[in-house]
Amino acid sequence: MKIVKKENGFTLIEMMIVLAIISILLLIVIPSMTKSHEVAASKTCEATMNLLQSQVAAYQADTGELPADLETLKTDGYVENITCPSDETLVLDADGQVVLGEN
Repeated sequence: MKIVKKENGFTLIEMMIVLAIISILLLIVIPSMTKSHEVAASKTCEATMNLLQSQVAAYQADTGELPADLETLKTDGYVENITCPSDETLVLDADGQVVLGEN
């Protein structure tokens, strides 16, 4: 009497197909993740600029004059940080507007 043993598992062809599908999915997902990161960084910088602009208005309401620069807001306790999370420098222009500065 012969005992036939059935082996379960994946064949080499099946494994190659699965790896090809995973590779295609990664090619689709990775570029969109990179773009999402760039968009998020941009939006975070815009939010920081809006926050600083509102604190400039609060400083002006409290003191009756515009701050000399953004560092004044930091030293007087209006804000903790005066740069974008991406380390872009922000400055206060002559009109009291918060704008991106030159690095």
